[in-house]
Amino acid sequence: MQEKTRSRRIREKRRHLEAWGILLIVLAVFGVTSVGSIRLRQRNHSYEEREQALEEQIAKEEDRSQEIDDLEAYTKTKKYVEDVAKEKLGLVYEDEIIFKSSDGG
Repeated sequence: MQEKTRSRRIREKRRHLEAWGILLIVLAVFGVTSVGSIRLRQRNHSYEEREQALEEQIAKEEDRSQEIDDLEAYTKTKKYVEDVAKEKLGLVYEDEIIFKSSDGG
């Protein structure tokens, strides 16, 4: 009879060890999953910050592009030619009167 109780105890110990083993495996999987999830969140956060910075840079470049387009359109106007002729070459229309200040400027 002692042999039967001993084998029963051994089976119970094995069941407990198996249960602990399964619990340990489940906890290990949970731990690995948690660490992976945290890393993914951190990476996602850094990507979101980078995306925001790039969108700001795109907006600035679009503004700059618009300024260049506006300048290009201005350089094709008669007003631009007149302004350059007056500023760089000192030219004026025949009927135009120019006043100069007495301080030399």
